[in-house]
Amino acid sequence: MPCSGACSGNVLLVTGMSGAGKSTVLRTLEDAGWEVVDNLPLTLLERMLAPVGGANEPRPLAIGIGAQTRGFDPSRLASSIRDPAADLRHRVAVLFLDCAAPELERRYSETRRRHPLAPDRPADDGIARERELLEPLRRTADRLIDTTQLTSNQLAQEVRDTVAGGDRPGPTLTVQSFGFSRGLPRGADLVFDVRFLRNPHWVPDLKPGTGLDPEVAAYVAADPAYEEAVGRFEELLLVLLPRYKAGGKSYVTVAIGCTGGRHRSVHVADRIARRLREAGFSPTVQHRDLREEPQDSLEGTPAGR
Repeated sequence: MPCSGACSGNVLLVTGMSGAGKSTVLRTLEDAGWEVVDNLPLTLLERMLAPVGGANEPRPLAIGIGAQTRGFDPSRLASSIRDPAADLRHRVAVLFLDCAAPELERRYSETRRRHPLAPDRPADDGIARERELLEPLRRTADRLIDTTQLTSNQLAQEVRDTVAGGDRPGPTLTVQSFGFSRGLPRGADLVFDVRFLRNPHWVPDLKPGTGLDPEVAAYVAADPAYEEAVGRFEELLLVLLPRYKAGGKSYVTVAIGCTGGRHRSVHVADRIARRLREAGFSPTVQHRDLREEPQDSLEGTPAGR
């Protein structure tokens, strides 16, 4: 069930069983543009929720609370949130993360962490004690997510789909040209090699120019393999970029490489960026080696020699 109504308050309290995925939820909401605070002492939480003058905060706030929170009192917290007479500064919603005891025991066993309520006893003792302690918050929660069968990635996806709300921004997209002779760019997610296209470097009138010049661009585009190959690059990106967005990826760098990084890669990067803009994306274009001096020694042997 989507959380757009039930969890759309100014403040979302994220709570639940230790080991059920609170850190994953908070990290996902932070990536989605929320302000996030974990284990805020209960006294500070109550002060923050108290009414004050001034405008509301521009961004939604997620606060992680649980057994390790200082002054944690689930019964009092649940009562204060749901008291119709309470004069709160924010609308508060509660997201509760549950998980079956055997799965929690397995997770604690794998990570070798101690349960916060059973530092010197078996984890199942702490799990049983915590479940009883949290029952008032569980009953009052606006939404419950059972993470027993969910991986971290699946939980993050569910949070993005049902809790974060709104149209999530896509990843920050960069299209970068570069020269292989000067090394691969750091952080490139996808690399396309366009050294198969004919090289303007070996045409005396074109050598001083760059892929931004119309004459150079026309020479590159006249290669018989150009249209089909670059078109397929574009088709692949139009398939992958929405998947990256759905997966919550924050940054995507597409690197287009030729030998020197001044002619072929520059033109192809500009063309691909234009196609992506037409499709609704907002790429930033960078030409890493555009200002480097052309060097025959870096370009290898011209075709036909």
